[in-house]
Amino acid sequence: MYEQVSHSQLNDILIALQPQLAEHDLQHFYIRLGANFYAIHALFHTLYGERADFHPQLQRLVETLARQYIARSNALKQQDMAREKDHSWFLSQKWVGYALYCTEFAQDLPGLIAHLHYLQDLGINMLHVMPILDCPPGKSDGGYAVRDFRKIDPRYGDLDTLAMLSQQMKQRDMLLTLDVVVNHTSDQHVWAQRARAGDPQYQDYYYTFDDRQMPDLYEQSMPEVFPENAPGNFTRDAAMGKWVMTVFNDFQWDLNYRNPAVFIEMMDVILFWANQGVDILRLDAVAFLWKKLGSSCQNEREAHLILQLMKDCCQVTAPGVLFIAEAIVAPVEIIKYFGEDAINAKECELAYNATLMALLWDAIATRKTNLLERGIRSLPNKLERATWINYIRCHDDIGWGFDDRDIVKVGYEPQAHRRFLTDYFTGDHPGSPARGLAFGRNIKTGDARISGSLASLAGLESALEQDDAAAIDLAISTILLLQSMTLSFGGLPLIYYGDAIGTLNDRDYVHDESKHLDSRWVHRRKMDWTRAELRNKPGSVEFRIFQGLKKLIAVRKEIGAFADHNNRELLEVDNPHLFAFVRFDILHAASRVLVVGNFDTAPQPLPLASLQRAGLLKHATVRDWHGGEILTLAEDALMIPARGFYWLQT
Repeated sequence: MYEQVSHSQLNDILIALQPQLAEHDLQHFYIRLGANFYAIHALFHTLYGERADFHPQLQRLVETLARQYIARSNALKQQDMAREKDHSWFLSQKWVGYALYCTEFAQDLPGLIAHLHYLQDLGINMLHVMPILDCPPGKSDGGYAVRDFRKIDPRYGDLDTLAMLSQQMKQRDMLLTLDVVVNHTSDQHVWAQRARAGDPQYQDYYYTFDDRQMPDLYEQSMPEVFPENAPGNFTRDAAMGKWVMTVFNDFQWDLNYRNPAVFIEMMDVILFWANQGVDILRLDAVAFLWKKLGSSCQNEREAHLILQLMKDCCQVTAPGVLFIAEAIVAPVEIIKYFGEDAINAKECELAYNATLMALLWDAIATRKTNLLERGIRSLPNKLERATWINYIRCHDDIGWGFDDRDIVKVGYEPQAHRRFLTDYFTGDHPGSPARGLAFGRNIKTGDARISGSLASLAGLESALEQDDAAAIDLAISTILLLQSMTLSFGGLPLIYYGDAIGTLNDRDYVHDESKHLDSRWVHRRKMDWTRAELRNKPGSVEFRIFQGLKKLIAVRKEIGAFADHNNRELLEVDNPHLFAFVRFDILHAASRVLVVGNFDTAPQPLPLASLQRAGLLKHATVRDWHGGEILTLAEDALMIPARGFYWLQT
């Protein structure tokens, strides 16, 4: 009965829109709209059905989808149809990502185009360009305080230069990823300006209050995201004479998704960028989309409904576009951002595996893999047509968001262990070679997160300072070990700019008034292209890291078992310093790859008995896919080099 009502309403909407749509070929649009409208109507009704303006807002939503479909180029429509025929295209092992800040990497978009050859040399074919939209100078939060959702910051270029980048990348078979900040706007956005001027329509685009009564109630259950730099979750705007919700910084106003007009506006923004040739849209801060009194205002059920509705709408207009969920939350929560369908992702096809990243760093600090293995086993299974983005470093900090129960089960006390990790990676623990900085230290709890480049955290900075050849070798081995894990674990690996040449921390950020309070800028330094040229000079640190990573990427693309089809099995090995898992090729059942990494700083034996009982390593020799060499097995063990790894064909 409900389905009949929804389709009756769809007919009414299309009749009303007919004069606007009559001149266009909308065959595929109508087919997709018909297939998805029941879900769209049900979700929109769940979120907004009690509002008096439900029906006109629903009509406006469908009009938005149609208008953006009409604006979509024929080439992108053809791409949509090709990807619809191969729903699992993004699960292939051939994809390897790279994330960068445009200014820091290449100054602007023309500069980025000029350096695409560098990325291709490394083997990169998915590029995430960090936020490039128009933001106020000095109050941009690294590009996440957007002033105009449809304008590129003039420092980078304009829509024409972005079109050139997209065209160049498509010619090179590279995917383009851009950010859409869906949770908030800059306080200088036109919506905020109109709200500040007293327009009640736009004040309803945000959470605004006349006094502190409601903000104080919210604060009772809401945590602080930036307790050092931006304590609290509300800011009083003197010009407006109201308090406004500002979860991140005082210049970032949280959008009110209880208002359907906000959803439609942001859906229009998402489709606008899909029509610029973007293949993947990274939706920022999705865990915060719905605010509910008495809760943490994170990971609410309605936030997931909003994402499901966004995905269903995108399936109608631009079905070839993927979503990334930027939700750095507990494993039991992050898995929900793929959706609830048993196979297909109904929210986001991609999500960041912050848990794996943090667990790998834990294994480096402890030289043991107990928590790494326990944490991975506790990670819920993902959907078949969704995958993780696996990474070692990114633009953000590193948090120790492990499950306390896992920490206890491997013999640590949670608070003390997190304090050890913070001390280790800031170099405060005796013997630590790491050179990171604390970020977001909470004075009340003592908790802190970590900033720092991959190379500096892995010990390369201190090794170079001491001119210690052995320490340099160990640091390079550590870097390649970590990258080998993300490249073989399953999912889409993501390399952070500068990491391929061993870029170190940049402490000059403290001299910039707009950055000096945010230690994350220590690992957001400008790309040193002079050093990048050393990637071709044998013997240099840059050569050893770049060529080592380049080989890893090339070999990964050859191994069908590394495609992500839920084809990984963790292995228990009788050595606490080793982490091992086997990958299966779903097209060739007999083809398996045993991945083993040694997180200790000394060589470690891989016991063979239990592996051989499982049908692995049964012969006297085994081929290492990565090194290309044939290894001879001892009677009872295979030695794994210090901070070394093997991809063994078995």
